[in-house]
Amino acid sequence: MRDEEKQRAYDWAEALCRHAGEDEAFLEKFFSMLTASEGVFREFMYYLEKQNFLGEYKVEGYDLIDIMVWQMDHFKAQLDRDRQSMKENGDRMLLMAFHTMLLMEQDPIYYVNLMQTETGTDYPDKY
Repeated sequence: MRDEEKQRAYDWAEALCRHAGEDEAFLEKFFSMLTASEGVFREFMYYLEKQNFLGEYKVEGYDLIDIMVWQMDHFKAQLDRDRQSMKENGDRMLLMAFHTMLLMEQDPIYYVNLMQTETGTDYPDKY
């Protein structure tokens, strides 16, 4: 990765963190993980440039769109319980999708299990 590209990524990560309400420590940890992951970094840069998901990189068959859908389900459940930490905060949802994918690289079984069992909403025959 070129220095210019890395700086653009850092600047955008910093803005996302600021808008998401995350602190400097989160930014530094997130950016360190991001630059260590070729796949997630490529997805991050694509989103930065195109404002859309590339969707090529997967962990255990899951891509960023899958993670966003899973998080949206949890977001709806939070609204149902009057917890609105992500209400109208698309930057936070986007940042958390990238962050979750980075964590998923480190512990895929844990996150696959969550995505397959924790949908955030109740419906008949959920379990």
